Amino acid sequence: MKRDIATYFEFSKRERNGIIWVLVLVLILALLPLTYSFFIRDQVSDPAEFFKEVEALKVKKDSAGYHAYTPNSKQNHYESHPGSPATLFAFDPNTLPEEGWVKLGVRERTAAGIRKYISKGGKFRKPEDIAKIWGLNEEMVKRLLPYVSIKDAPVSYHRSEQFSPTYSKRSYTPVKVDINLGDTSAYISLPGIGSKLANRIVNFRERLGGFYSIEQVGETFGLPDSTFQKIRPMLLFTPVPLRQLNLNTATLEALKAHPYIRYQLGNIIFQYRVQHGNYATVADLKKIMVIDEKLFAKIEPYLKVNP
Repeated sequence: MKRDIATYFEFSKRERNGIIWVLVLVLILALLPLTYSFFIRDQVSDPAEFFKEVEALKVKKDSAGYHAYTPNSKQNHYESHPGSPATLFAFDPNTLPEEGWVKLGVRERTAAGIRKYISKGGKFRKPEDIAKIWGLNEEMVKRLLPYVSIKDAPVSYHRSEQFSPTYSKRSYTPVKVDINLGDTSAYISLPGIGSKLANRIVNFRERLGGFYSIEQVGETFGLPDSTFQKIRPMLLFTPVPLRQLNLNTATLEALKAHPYIRYQLGNIIFQYRVQHGNYATVADLKKIMVIDEKLFAKIEPYLKVNP
């Protein structure tokens, strides 16, 4: 057995030579990167040449009609007109010709867009409306605003004034919803109530037979108490005739379908009637041990006794 194993580690002369050449080749490849520095020289770049090329690009860009952008510049190529310096003067944006906009420092493309807007019926009604012009940034708007003079404009600007847009605050009138008369669309108008919660409130009301208190809305499944407290001041209560179950004729299915009774209590009420006969009054329910005063007060409005 040892002899068989030893045969695996015996090599012929030809195999030994092949292994030696492979090792030599691997060694050469490993040492080859170390010789790069003798054949490839790093190119030394001159910073002066780099900046010279940058300046040449700037000149080329200016000659094409664009201002070279620098980090300290607050204008972009949509706002200033190359060539002659901007001249500021009082103007009416509704009547100023395209050449006048260019004279103010606005690019020809932007000026043409303004005149096109005016020709299609557009109008500047107050000086700050020029802030809506596409292509004018806040810096340009601030520079032009003191010179805007619109005929019959409600507000005039002076040179000492700063551009400060004003926003009118909307007044909100809370919506009032009647808990017994409101439909799902009425409930959806309340804050925090979506279509799903609105449907749940209305379905809960229908299964009960109507609400007799605003607090009952808060018992709706899935309605967070924080949302109920938010909408509570917006809820109105109008007394309506409640749908009542007759204790002497109601089936077990009808009793257990009521959200306040369910199967367990409904079965007790039904079996009590079977064992003791018809109820004389709704107050007879108090004779059942599991029905205390609090539970009786909760379910009593939805029950009646008729012959």
